[in-house]
Order: sequence, then C-alpha cells, then structure tokens
Amino acid sequence: MKEIWAQWDDEVKRLFYCHYGDLPYLLDVKIDESLFRALVQYWNSAYSCFTFERVDLVPTIEEYTTLIRCTKIQVDRIYSKAANNLAFSKKLMNITGMSEQWVTARIKQKGDCRCIPWRHLRDLILAHPDMKKRVDVLALSIYGLVIFPKALGHIDEAVFDLFDRLSKETTPVPVILAETFRSLNACRRVGEGRFIGCAQLLLSWFHSHFLRVEKVSYHVFSKNYSPLKELAATPRRDDITEEN
Repeated sequence: MKEIWAQWDDEVKRLFYCHYGDLPYLLDVKIDESLFRALVQYWNSAYSCFTFERVDLVPTIEEYTTLIRCTKIQVDRIYSKAANNLAFSKKLMNITGMSEQWVTARIKQKGDCRCIPWRHLRDLILAHPDMKKRVDVLALSIYGLVIFPKALGHIDEAVFDLFDRLSKETTPVPVILAETFRSLNACRRVGEGRFIGCAQLLLSWFHSHFLRVEKVSYHVFSKNYSPLKELAATPRRDDITEEN
C-alpha cells in the first residue's frame, strides 16, 4: 500500500485526504512491539482504561477523530449495521465498480467469515480506469488491513459494511474504539494473544500525549495541521526493552 501511495501525484492524494482524511499516515507508523506489550499490561479491563498508578487514561472519540482528521465525518452520525442491508457481493460491486462475475470469483471463506484477498484489490488499484475508485479501494484496504486486521492478508466482510456507510458521512470512530477496547480486554484475559485492532492508531494516540510542537504554539489550531502526520514522522527509539 505504501508503494502505491508513493506513486500517486499530489492531486490524487488530495482527493484521498478530502474523502478519507489522514489514514495514509497510519502506513508510516512503526509498531514498537515492546512498548505495545508493556502498554497492554496497564489496561484495566474492569474500567476500560489504562491505569498508570493513580492516573487513568483512555482514548476518546474526540481524540481519535482529531487523529484521523476527515472533514467528511459527521460526529453525530455514528455507524451502526443496518438490519436489512445489501449482500456482500453487491457492496463489493458498488465499492469497486466491478462486475458480479469478477466479485463472485474472488470472494473467499476464511473461518466463519467471508472476505476478499488483498492481492485482488491491489491489482484493481493499479489497473482501474476510474481514479476515484482507486482511491476508494485503497481506503477500503487500509480499513481492512490496518484498522480492522482480522484475517491476515484479507479484507473481512464486516469492513465492507462499515465502509459502504462511510459514503453517508457517518463516523467510524466509535466502532474503531469499541474494537480496540474489546481487543485489549481479550489480550489481558488470556495473557497472550493477537491484538485485533488498529495498533498504529493506539500507539499514535499514546504518543500524542507527549507530543510537543516546537516553536509555533498555535500550530495545533491550524486547519492544515495533521497530528498523525507529525507523529508518524517523529523518530522513535527502537532499542528499548519491554521492561524498561
């Protein structure tokens, strides 16, 4: 995804930012595994927050919305799955603009869920004649592989439902937070386990509490300021152990 993003010109990137915010910067966030494992140990499942001695800290809707920074999001329109919605294949057709035959041939079953392999979407991004569809499919891929990484190398059916509703300017932030809390609770309960949530966004949120914008104190109030961009570009030490 990073290679595809790097090949796009500024006009296409602006189109992406306009519709989906600062999601591409998540691709540049390096996962510090030692820090992440240590952070999980401070998750308080009883109160759904991080507890550092006497200090409680938890990601909020406002903080995650600021990090994603998407002007299309309406914070009072929260995503919820519709009782009667389109079939998976129909949603995939709407998002990709491809035929039913193309979609049906690429849907796979992974465990208890249906999904589509990333390699098919990658090929579609590289070859699709409609640039807006290329943008949509890359955004879908970031949601499926980075924000909700359930099936490795695949985009889960549930992500398509959420993504389909983003066109109606609903906010995905509460769902992202809910999955983050659920995953943290699961990791704490079993002691070890895979975190099925957006680790990049969680670590960015954690680092944001220590971020200092040098020289220009009012920088954070600028419309063009991207905290996620600055966090992704900030050098981090990678030689610190989990214990330290």
